[in-house]
Amino acid sequence: MRWNAQARAVTVCFGLVGLFSVFSVRLIDLQILQHEKFTTLAAEKHNHKQIIYARRGIIRDAHNEPLAENIPVKTVVADASHIRDAGALAAAIADKLEMDPRDLADQLSQSGKGSKHLVLKTQIPEQTAERIKESLWTSNLRGIYFDQDFVRVYPNGQMLSQVIGFVDHDHKGTMGIERTMQDFLQGRDGSRYIETDRTGKELVPYRGQESPAKDGCDVKLTIDLGLQNIVESELDGACAEFRPKDATVIMMRPQTGEILAMASRPSFDPNKPGEAAPEQEKNRSVVDMVEPGSTFKIVTTSAVLQEKLVTPDTAVFCENGHFQYAGRVLRDAHPMGVLTVHQVLMKSSNIGVAKLALQLGESKLYEYIRRFGFGQRTGVTLSGEIPGLINPPYRWSKLDITRIPMGQSVAVTPLQLVTAMSCIANGGKLMKPMIVSDITDPDGRPVANFTPETVRQVISAETARKITSALKDVVTKQGTAQKAEVPGFRVAGKTGTAQKVDPRGGYMSGRYVTSFVGFMPADDPKFTLLVLLDDPTMKEGAAFGGVVAGPVFARIAGKAARYLDLRPTEEIPTQPGANGLKKVALSTRNRD
Repeated sequence: MRWNAQARAVTVCFGLVGLFSVFSVRLIDLQILQHEKFTTLAAEKHNHKQIIYARRGIIRDAHNEPLAENIPVKTVVADASHIRDAGALAAAIADKLEMDPRDLADQLSQSGKGSKHLVLKTQIPEQTAERIKESLWTSNLRGIYFDQDFVRVYPNGQMLSQVIGFVDHDHKGTMGIERTMQDFLQGRDGSRYIETDRTGKELVPYRGQESPAKDGCDVKLTIDLGLQNIVESELDGACAEFRPKDATVIMMRPQTGEILAMASRPSFDPNKPGEAAPEQEKNRSVVDMVEPGSTFKIVTTSAVLQEKLVTPDTAVFCENGHFQYAGRVLRDAHPMGVLTVHQVLMKSSNIGVAKLALQLGESKLYEYIRRFGFGQRTGVTLSGEIPGLINPPYRWSKLDITRIPMGQSVAVTPLQLVTAMSCIANGGKLMKPMIVSDITDPDGRPVANFTPETVRQVISAETARKITSALKDVVTKQGTAQKAEVPGFRVAGKTGTAQKVDPRGGYMSGRYVTSFVGFMPADDPKFTLLVLLDDPTMKEGAAFGGVVAGPVFARIAGKAARYLDLRPTEEIPTQPGANGLKKVALSTRNRD
């Protein structure tokens, strides 16, 4: 009996020792061996890293009008650890989130099985977030929280869409200025570590380390929104009238290379990028290659004058419209006999400019083509720019020396074309196109400043004046672009009518790229303007640059002159009025 009592006591003692040994081992495991694991779990339950989103920089025009800005929004997040009644919570907020209550309840019920934080909806207005908070407070429900975010908006809709571009879901620029200026615009997100109680409320005294957000820089463009509106409005009108496959208009300040307006059609709404087709997103000013047609004649004519091989009065026999060279016949639109060099450019003689090129030679012609900036990227701050296509002389056929001067067998971008004409307007000085003028930080301090950059002196100022004289006569009854005239101003410019290249070889019958590029006022240019319409719908034999693009140029230039308050340089033609004849008056104030 005594032995049994002692045995039981020993067994109980050993049992207690074993039990406490197990507890001790478990405590050691929890407190020491798995200390970091459970500390992390505890921190995850009550501590949260909160992202402080940076504001993306604003894109503005030359007068600080916003072209791309931000609207603050909220991201709705569910925290599974604080949800007690998923059904009641879903019923309270589903209508405000525009979600089905049953689907929402299912999501809330499942939210704890993966990450405890579940994003329910993004980009909801802040007013909606406030209404949800009020509903939760009234119903005494917890588990729904809001992270600050923003949505990028473009207040001018389709205007400048290909120039500005848009951002993706991660707020990264995908094209245009949004892409090229991404590093300046994006800013840097910050963060803070917060601790919450069991109800999810932040314990402010226990707020942890905070890294503040750095907002993005603002980018100011050279674009003038007033001029851009004129360009886009007239371009829409031209597209409605001529129904071209696509179209491009560029306006530039020739003395600085500043791009004042730039538009392409078709276009798209950057607020709805998912609805845009690839063709609509193209900024054709820098990504399209076209044969320039007769606008390219300024290169050869400038070269022979600069090399002093001819003078403006040198006679050129234009073969009465029929010139045979290298086994092929070159024709003019209208048979012409003897023309001066001045008249060759004024009347746009293919044969005349071909003969000037033969006198210049292949090497010199190629040199001046490159000097005018063709065959190389301009370096403008826009995404996707291509160099065009200019073959070196060793790849030319025997025929090319007579075809390249009239704008065939070469491919250029619209921006290169308007930049080359701006070189003539600027006394022979080629400027690098610029579209970004300055970048400032969120406090308005300058981060980067862009100044006009001279590329090279292509021709002398004297040669540029001689070319300008011929280009002024282009826009007269004797030239090819009378319809580009602007009342009260002398216009200097050149037409282009290029037959479209057939991808299968040769050229398409009856399909043309029509263009007009010029500057105004001719003797003191305030802007250079290119109008280009690809494959306009016209009756046979009527698709000429002077007929299609010239009038569009005139309408844009006339409105631009009024917008810029330019002083008329010529006598304004009279028009019939209520009391016989009256003069059309323009303002004589000059902002410049």
